Amino acid sequence: MSSLFGALSIAVRSLYAQEGAIDTTANNISNANTPGYSRELPVLSEAPPLDTGQISIGNGVDFEGVQSVRDNILELRIDQETQQQNQLQSYLSSMNQVQSLFNETEGAGLGTALNQFFNSFQQLADNPTDIPTRQAVISAGQDLASAFQQTGQQLNTIQQGVDQEVGQTVNEINADTTQLAALNQQIASLPSGNNQAGTLEDQQYSVLNSLSQLVDVAVTQTNQGGLTITTTNGVPLVAGSQSFSLSTATNSSTGFQDIYSQGGDVTSSFAGGQLAGLLEARDQAIPSVRSNLDNLAAGIINTVNAQSAKGYDLNGAKGGNFFQPVVQASPGSNAGAAENMAVAITDPSSIAASSDGTEGDNGNALALSNIQNNPVVDGETATDYYSDLVSTVGNDVSTATDEQESVGLVLTQLQNQRSDTSGVSLDEEAANLILYQRAYEAAAEVVSAINNLTNDVLQTV
Repeated sequence: MSSLFGALSIAVRSLYAQEGAIDTTANNISNANTPGYSRELPVLSEAPPLDTGQISIGNGVDFEGVQSVRDNILELRIDQETQQQNQLQSYLSSMNQVQSLFNETEGAGLGTALNQFFNSFQQLADNPTDIPTRQAVISAGQDLASAFQQTGQQLNTIQQGVDQEVGQTVNEINADTTQLAALNQQIASLPSGNNQAGTLEDQQYSVLNSLSQLVDVAVTQTNQGGLTITTTNGVPLVAGSQSFSLSTATNSSTGFQDIYSQGGDVTSSFAGGQLAGLLEARDQAIPSVRSNLDNLAAGIINTVNAQSAKGYDLNGAKGGNFFQPVVQASPGSNAGAAENMAVAITDPSSIAASSDGTEGDNGNALALSNIQNNPVVDGETATDYYSDLVSTVGNDVSTATDEQESVGLVLTQLQNQRSDTSGVSLDEEAANLILYQRAYEAAAEVVSAINNLTNDVLQTV
């Protein structure tokens, strides 16, 4: 039955509710510049009415807690674009190092050494018996071999560096999944409407965004507010309070780290994030460049040696190998040809410049010089094949750069949308603060009025 004390109860309940709303607004204002914070709304609801016979009397307002304002679909879109952007970023970080190896702008690259090598045979053809000129040919060959060796070794160094990053990234993924599992457990243990849930959810999505930078994720929200996370290809990462750690082990055939989940090799299962970009560079892009470089080195070695064998040296002896022959680790494989390239001749008189054994003849020197214009690898000249190699690396880097910029624009747009949805507007919070303040003051006036009425009644008794 309604009474003064019933009205007092309604007013007091309103005071508590408006106080909670003011606290929520103050928290929003305090975190206006906090990264990852999602603004909160006080959840106010009408209290169940009191039925007195055929009359239903209002029973005030209840403060049920706070609710974070978050668009989960938008968060997933941001995570997806974040995965793609970081995949491209890690890929570019590696491939920009590769591209720098083929920078010919300073005239000291592999292309320059290649041209100087064949030009040295042309100079030898002009003066086939001159010992200093012959020594210059050997020096040019050594410079070319050194350029191939250095480029091959630097590619190997870059690849090993990327492999180390793979291991570090796996450790970071494990740290994030462990933290997410702990947050899932904390959120599940909270009673419904607990004010701490919003803070934990902010932490949850912040860690999820960090994880999305490292690896592609597929996320499912559970009824308890937790997140079940796998990669897009189904590798489990988090389920409730349990995380599934990834591990690495060195592959004996490649020398690089493979990635395992629950005992199974999942190295090829990643499709986004930093880890996928590193694996793409380590296992595909850099090996492709190394293979092409080895094929070019092997093509030059085999062609020059074959032509040298057709000629005669300064002493009239049959020509031998100019370069150390390629030793194939397996049939059809030129692996290591660049790193192991070396000149076999040390005596200038051993260069087979003559085509008929006559002293002063330059026929074979001209033929060796003309190799520059003849196909040596896949129907292409050495110069054209090298140019294609440089162009391919440059185009890959350029394409990835353009794609990264495009993804970055989309990500920025999505982040702006999230800011509009979940960010704190100080103007809006100031207006809400005034609204809750007035409601609090009004409820206080009701309490004061009932107090005065009660005093008047007591004084008349």
